[in-house]
Amino acid sequence: MSKSLLFAIDNKKQEVIISNSEQGTKKINSIERINKQDNDILFNAVSVLTSITKSIHFDIKVFKEMQKICEMIYKNHLNK
Repeated sequence: MSKSLLFAIDNKKQEVIISNSEQGTKKINSIERINKQDNDILFNAVSVLTSITKSIHFDIKVFKEMQKICEMIYKNHLNK
């Protein structure tokens, strides 16, 4: 089974929360938290991803593309 990355924002701490979950399960594994000051591009991208999920005009295609962008930014962050 493949694992999916999950992104969330902790507004109080100004952090991005990165987790993963195996597809088909409800178990979520925490990976790390990244402070906004350490990667503001990732923070802003995840903020957009979050706002897409709250939209009354939710579009799954747009969500999936934004998810890919967040994953790309995160992977770039890991390689620095």
